[in-house]
Amino acid sequence: MKKLKILISGGGTGGHIFPAISIANALKTKWEDTEILFIGAEGKMEMEKIPAAGYEIKGLPVIGLKRKISFSIFTFIFKTIKSLRLAKKIIKEFKPDVAVGVGGYASGPALKAAARLKIPYLLQEQNSYPGITNKLLAKKADKICVAYDNMDKFFPADKIIKTGNPIRADIKNIENKSSKAFKFFNLNPNTPTVLIIGGSLGAKTINDSIANTLEEYVNANIQVIWQTGKTYFETAKKIVDKINSDLIFVSDFIFKMEYAFAVADIIISRAGASSISELCVVGKPTILVPSPNVSEDHQTKNALALSTINAAILIKDSEAREKLTKQCLELLKDEEYRKVLAKNIKKLELVNSAEIIAEEIKKMANV
Repeated sequence: MKKLKILISGGGTGGHIFPAISIANALKTKWEDTEILFIGAEGKMEMEKIPAAGYEIKGLPVIGLKRKISFSIFTFIFKTIKSLRLAKKIIKEFKPDVAVGVGGYASGPALKAAARLKIPYLLQEQNSYPGITNKLLAKKADKICVAYDNMDKFFPADKIIKTGNPIRADIKNIENKSSKAFKFFNLNPNTPTVLIIGGSLGAKTINDSIANTLEEYVNANIQVIWQTGKTYFETAKKIVDKINSDLIFVSDFIFKMEYAFAVADIIISRAGASSISELCVVGKPTILVPSPNVSEDHQTKNALALSTINAAILIKDSEAREKLTKQCLELLKDEEYRKVLAKNIKKLELVNSAEIIAEEIKKMANV
């Protein structure tokens, strides 16, 4: 049998990068000799995270288009044209059987180039409301893997496959990891624990909300695991050092996220599609604070899909500083409501997404 050659493009945030790695891992698990090449955006997270996961990546100079009209549009156009040419060159040299786009700046030029070279491609749309790029790319896509129902409002129905979003394999079966996890964070298994994750790049509103109310958690004898992101970490560390309590663990990035999920009684998170997919598998009571700074306000739409069926609590970003900690402390006192939230979010889990997508890619490769 001919060796599979797969190109995977996209990145920018953990929400795009981790699903991409999960798909690559599923392909390698099923067909060990599969050759995989990633295309990402220069200077973005994927240029570090993809090689760390053991895969080769090529960078494009592509950037995003700013919402406000300015002279930067000329830089955007220049870098997009340059990225298209470079992507075409990479694809000609690599000769993939199939290209895959997971979202992020690099997906656009990479898949446009693939289409021009007659390479079939698959889109992995993570959100309940797709961005403009994926709507445009959908026209020539062979298959579109989605995580939500009713996506035929945006994409051709005959191309859609509901697979869910790929998740990191190590967050499955976290029930067996809690003992090691409490030791890892040096926390007490008999004390309530709140996990705060603003995403791989952090979240200013969530961070500010926690920073301003951190002593309330300590005074209520509640443990806090706080992932701040790189930009806020030094500020957070000064606050934590000043409080000087064993109840707080703070880090810019939590590499053992499965341990953090295992010990959490409540999770506070942004509402990126990848995060929500993982939270559904974890099955813990969750408070979502959607980021308003994303295209099409898709995080609010993602969060509404859960909050309307009582699978999570939604707090608007603009109200987080006032309401977030208050809501969290109230929820810790309401065991019955926590059970309802946990039960309903767990119903939404889809655990074999990466494997299903890998099978679809193999079918497209026709080898």
